[in-house]
Amino acid sequence: MRVTTCSKRLILESCGLEDLVYQVDPYVGCGHYCSYCYALNHAETDWREEVRVHEDLSGRLFHELLTIPPQTIYMGYNSDPYQPVEAEQRQTRKALELFVETGHSASFLTKSDLFARDFDLLTRMEDARVSISVAFNDDATRRLFEHDTTPTEMRMDALKQAQDAGLQTSALLCPIIPYVTDAMELLDSLAPVTDTIWVYGLTIRDRNGLNWKNVEAILAGHYPANRKRIEEVVFDREHAYWRDLRTRLEKAQLTMKPELKIHI
Repeated sequence: MRVTTCSKRLILESCGLEDLVYQVDPYVGCGHYCSYCYALNHAETDWREEVRVHEDLSGRLFHELLTIPPQTIYMGYNSDPYQPVEAEQRQTRKALELFVETGHSASFLTKSDLFARDFDLLTRMEDARVSISVAFNDDATRRLFEHDTTPTEMRMDALKQAQDAGLQTSALLCPIIPYVTDAMELLDSLAPVTDTIWVYGLTIRDRNGLNWKNVEAILAGHYPANRKRIEEVVFDREHAYWRDLRTRLEKAQLTMKPELKIHI
């Protein structure tokens, strides 16, 4: 992976998520290259080959953080803060060090287990939240759709470590790909290691977008018999598939310990 410097821009950005005002993307681009990712449609580079970092992230972000009161900052909106290059580049860890110094906290979403490295910082924050995203029941399927992510089981193990360390945890069961993802099986695996589970089906807004072209190619190559019916469900939010899954999830919700938030 080639790591280059991005054009100068604000590092601390507005966040559109509920109860979160600001976000930080330590990287521009994401080496995980999940085929279905919405952010691919406005990617500045080919994420299979190049990821960009902010020049002097520590110095610039420190001054930006001083302009806002202590609060929780989200990480993981447009790129994974713990993508593979983080092991060496440590841009995310630099941001977390600044959060501790300035009294802020972090809430992040990742498809990696590398966040366990940073428990020393996260446990010093007030209300830090650790979240993982999972979508596939076996590694062969995961590798088809998520180019360079950590195996699902390893993510869950790290989330359990976060829970044991006293951190708030949550999980995103997303994207549920019809006739590919076994949502109920994943739900059972996630329940013991998290406080909250969010459930989302695969959402594609533009048939001409790179993310749908990627998924379409995978379906044609590996799921030719189901390709058409998967496509039909993906682009019809009122399809019987979603209604049936929603009903099963709502029944499971009655007996589950974690809070279940269903968005399908």
